Amino acid sequence: MAHCLEGADDGAKKRGPPIGIRVIRKLWRRDADLNEYRIAILFLTFLAYTCYHASRKPLSIVKSVLDFEEVDGNITSIERSLSTYYQYMPMNYLANRQSAVEGGFHPNHFRYSSSSNYSSFSAAGNVNDPNRGGWAPFNQKGGKGLLGDVDLAFLAAYAVGMYFSGHLGDRVDLRLFLFGGMVASGFFVAMFGAGYWFQIHSLPYYLVVQICGGLVQSSGWPSVVAVMGKWFGKSKRGLIMGIWNAHTSVGNILGSLVAAGALQYGWGWSFLLPGLLQIFGGILMFCFLVVEPSDVGLHIPQDTQEVVDVQGRADPVPTRVEKRDLECGESAQSTTATSSGVADSSRVDKEAATDEETGLLRGLAQQSDEASPEDRNDEAVTFTEAWNIPGVVPFALCLFFSKLVAYTFLNWLPFYISQTKIDGKFLDEKTSGNLSTLFDVGGVVGGILAGHLSDKMNARAITAAGFMYTAIPALYMYRTYGSTSLNINIILMMLAGALVNGPYALITTAVSADLGTHSSLKGNPRALATVTAIIDGTGSVGAAFGPLITGYLAEYGWDSVFWFLMASALIAGLLLSRLVCAEIADKIHSNHPTLSKQIRQDESTGSLTQRLLSGRQ
Repeated sequence: MAHCLEGADDGAKKRGPPIGIRVIRKLWRRDADLNEYRIAILFLTFLAYTCYHASRKPLSIVKSVLDFEEVDGNITSIERSLSTYYQYMPMNYLANRQSAVEGGFHPNHFRYSSSSNYSSFSAAGNVNDPNRGGWAPFNQKGGKGLLGDVDLAFLAAYAVGMYFSGHLGDRVDLRLFLFGGMVASGFFVAMFGAGYWFQIHSLPYYLVVQICGGLVQSSGWPSVVAVMGKWFGKSKRGLIMGIWNAHTSVGNILGSLVAAGALQYGWGWSFLLPGLLQIFGGILMFCFLVVEPSDVGLHIPQDTQEVVDVQGRADPVPTRVEKRDLECGESAQSTTATSSGVADSSRVDKEAATDEETGLLRGLAQQSDEASPEDRNDEAVTFTEAWNIPGVVPFALCLFFSKLVAYTFLNWLPFYISQTKIDGKFLDEKTSGNLSTLFDVGGVVGGILAGHLSDKMNARAITAAGFMYTAIPALYMYRTYGSTSLNINIILMMLAGALVNGPYALITTAVSADLGTHSSLKGNPRALATVTAIIDGTGSVGAAFGPLITGYLAEYGWDSVFWFLMASALIAGLLLSRLVCAEIADKIHSNHPTLSKQIRQDESTGSLTQRLLSGRQ
């Protein structure tokens, strides 16, 4: 037993069933089987990241309250302002409200003293007055830029933390790591809302809270993906991950609804409730999350493993179980060559694998445990080794721009809706926040569709690039025609959400899991969190820049914001061009055997891409 644990994660030597599982075993008087545990893992990891994303939404909901402004000076804007402004400010702001309203002043024409207790209102005809309604320091001229800075503080810290979290996640007990990250994240979300009750108007305070929150939030994604990778093989991975990745959109929806619903009691509650929800989720992870099958004495049968898709169809999947796994009772991952985004490697000539990109696409089909026991490497991979895995760089850079677009909508869509006429009317902040959730409803559909198509076509890159290219006209139509009517706005918003979130979901789940178990890792079971963190960390850098740039571009009009987003979507698609060409070549190779010899010659001379781009057969 000691021998079989050599090189394994140190935490695994001490791990056993969590306390909640031990209690359930005593109550049931039996242990759950593999499928029951898998269902539990799906639910718990889904819940965990739902809580993470729910806690990121409050700021996007309260932005229009913090940076309160009159939109057009027309009667619709005034009515909207009267119905929301007084409702969301602390009570001591309202000392002179009644007399001021009776005097005929619009709330945006009031200002309060930035000293003492902020309860003194006076007339202010200039809406750019830094002391006008809202919440200092975000209510001054350029407030959108300051809100963009706050977004940047969180997302930049998240991106930096992502690289370290993945590296750390491969070395510690993921259950404890996830528990600590969720509790700390919930705490800092609540601390941002504490500024409401403690009358904090210092920009550095909010920046520091966001930086700390971003760092601890980075614990989530590498952890949940690594746990999923330990329990599920590659068969139907795109579809399973696409469905599972709905936690991103479900979290956004839940966070929006909770934050918008709590807004009527004061904007601080919009942060406190999601923060408490995340802390509670962390406690559940501590009590019930089983990191890998060996923790509860399970292993996968040696001959075949049936993976059942959401429609109930079972596919026999060849499975290899290493000697070390059998001795230790650990599970071996299922292996399939058709779920990796390429054709079966048995149909591919060895000579064609010399091309790096084609080699990547075939390599994704090979599970990490295909390495022989003597060749298996259990050492944690370095950043350089992870970056050098074929395909990591193009997918990571694509995610940079894909996540830039997705997080711009995550952080600014409710604000955009509240500042834009829809069918000639402005919507209040609560309605805008609720309406913005439909973008994430579309995102759920897009994530599932992208995963299913990538499995069906055996083409991850083609699917991701196709979604990004199609998102460009969808974004243009939403900006141009979204204000026509509420129904058209809803349809176009959901369409944009599906096309924007589809590739984002695909890359951060199925592609990351594929690359984290790439054949070049020689079966290393400790690389998945690092590879996942590198890909998502690079995407998070883009997620930091998107909302920041949007905050400043919005000062010049929303058209400039949408042109910026469309350009980003185009670049995201172009970055996958080499992989797309390699996948097309593989399709031609598989479907037209008579061309195989010429294709192999082109691959060996590096001329395949030129042939495809020039359109020659």
